[in-house]
Amino acid sequence: MTILTTTAGAIRGWHRPLTVHAMAMFALVPACAVGMLVDDRLLLGESVWLKPMKFGFAMGVYGLTLAWLLSRLRKGSRLGWWLGTVFAVAGLLDVGAVAYAAAHGTFSHFNADTGQVARTVRTVFGFGVMPLLVTTLAIAILALIQRVGDRAVTRALRAGLGLALAGMVVALWLSNSAGPTPRTVTDADGHLVSMSGGHGIGDPDGSGMPVTHWSTTGGDLRVPHFVGLHGIQVLLLVTAVLSVLAARRGLLHDERVRARLVGVAALGYTGVFAVLTWQARRGQSVIHPDGPTVLAFAGVAVLVPVAAAVVVTVARRNTPPARDADGTVRAVQDRAGGLVTTETP
Repeated sequence: MTILTTTAGAIRGWHRPLTVHAMAMFALVPACAVGMLVDDRLLLGESVWLKPMKFGFAMGVYGLTLAWLLSRLRKGSRLGWWLGTVFAVAGLLDVGAVAYAAAHGTFSHFNADTGQVARTVRTVFGFGVMPLLVTTLAIAILALIQRVGDRAVTRALRAGLGLALAGMVVALWLSNSAGPTPRTVTDADGHLVSMSGGHGIGDPDGSGMPVTHWSTTGGDLRVPHFVGLHGIQVLLLVTAVLSVLAARRGLLHDERVRARLVGVAALGYTGVFAVLTWQARRGQSVIHPDGPTVLAFAGVAVLVPVAAAVVVTVARRNTPPARDADGTVRAVQDRAGGLVTTETP
């Protein structure tokens, strides 16, 4: 009970509009799950309610992260409050438009129809999409000009916000690079709908993977978009794990070492994001990589542990040996498994 009370008290100090926004997004998830059970309508082979459910969960997680981050700002906190509020409203508009289209059994994205539902959704997106991009950029700048927590947390937040911004930009860039690709598809009620553009590269409406429905027949901008958007949560998780390990590993007591390791994780995550973007841009499915893509992923897989090993090695060399009261360097083995050292002054 004490833990719950403490947690509730901490959350009350977070950015309130974004917290409300996140709770609304999380409430949408079970509502859509019920919709999937009672409504058998399908769009391109998936339930009409799957898309708003995924959007609600993703936006809720990201919104809650921003709510926590903005509560920790010391410089520009008032500006941060307004930026968070704009993001919360824009996010509600965008996800609301997705749910509105789903309720009418039609497409929310790339719908070029002239009907009332399609025009309403396009209008809402016109007001909602760009503020998400601009506010994320502005919040990232606020995070760059100050420390938010220790070095490791600050580095994770800065890199994570940069990745989120890149994920949003990639979605816009790749959707435009796919070209107009006009076509006619059937909505959940059997009506023909005019579509223009698409999230797929090479196959604009490609799908096939379970749950995510990422394309198995071509490139898919949703893959790097998802990876970029949630990089901040992954890096904060890495930071949390390192903090827990610091209780047992002497080298990790130093926040500078933890920050460098978070930097290595950010470098590796950015490499994965870049390769996924390159892969999608070439019209290649994420589950069917060619030789160059595999080689690029292998390069990232080798770079990360090598860089982490360098950080650990340098930290061990720079760790001063323990001394007795008379100045004698004791024979010790640090908690990170460092070398045993014996020396006299």
